[in-house]
Amino acid sequence: MTVAHTFPSGAQIRLVRADITSATVDAIVNAANAHLEHGGGVAAAIARRGGPVIQEASREWVRQNGPITPDRPAITPGGSLPCRFVIHAVGPVWGEGDEDAKLAKAVTGALRLANERQLATLAMPAISTGIFGFPKERAAPIVFSALEAFFEDRGESRLQRVDVTLFDAPTFEVFSKSFHDRWPG
Repeated sequence: MTVAHTFPSGAQIRLVRADITSATVDAIVNAANAHLEHGGGVAAAIARRGGPVIQEASREWVRQNGPITPDRPAITPGGSLPCRFVIHAVGPVWGEGDEDAKLAKAVTGALRLANERQLATLAMPAISTGIFGFPKERAAPIVFSALEAFFEDRGESRLQRVDVTLFDAPTFEVFSKSFHDRWPG
């Protein structure tokens, strides 16, 4: 199932129920931890399907640059995934403080990096709503607000489509309600 909103610039946000590791896009976003150890959740699924190159490149990135932050994501090759790259964005752990702002920064940081790399298509999960515990009902409008702000501020962006790609029905339903509240019809 897919729903879409197209901005006047032609850029599009789509809400897609699918497995992000199967997304045929330029890059997917990994909901990562700061040290890029891909042991659970979406990160584990991406590393498992993409092969060891993703974890090896992640460790090398951290060795060279230090831990990632919400506003400074990392990028690695996509390995065996159908995408060319994985953008690793660290969202907040629920209860650590300033979660809303950190989630918005994680989304915006991933979008900015995709744009800097001249990527046209991106798929992202519901960052922080899994093992990091961020409430889905609270996360959805923050994610959509960050996406909308990015596309409204960057009319000449190479990034033309972002698929918010959600695996399970309950998460899709929550995000779908928020999507339709923001963009009716």
